[in-house]
Amino acid sequence: MRHYEVMVILDAGLEEDAIRTTVDRATQLVANGGGTVGKVDRWGKRRFAYEVHHRTEGYYVLIEATAEPAVLAEVDRMLGLADDVIRHKVIRLPDKPLVRATRLPVTDSAPVNANANGEH
Repeated sequence: MRHYEVMVILDAGLEEDAIRTTVDRATQLVANGGGTVGKVDRWGKRRFAYEVHHRTEGYYVLIEATAEPAVLAEVDRMLGLADDVIRHKVIRLPDKPLVRATRLPVTDSAPVNANANGEH
């Protein structure tokens, strides 16, 4: 099982029922495929930076899910075929959290790139 985020941008002119139906279809596909749906975050209507398919606004939804890759491939296919979806993106999250590099302690030793004459 892998962790995923699915960003969906729906037509802003849709009724709440149509938005809920599309999101429910995606979450049902994950659940029926043996995966689990985490948080479903509805961002609401947002203005686009540029026109997409002659539209200037979209309804954003972020879905967090854990499932097998084949299940999310089916969700990706379903969202690509849905007429209400303007854009969508399925992102696989890393398995381990990213570890920040630790800083090396600063020492008062001579510089590493000193030339042979000892000049800096």
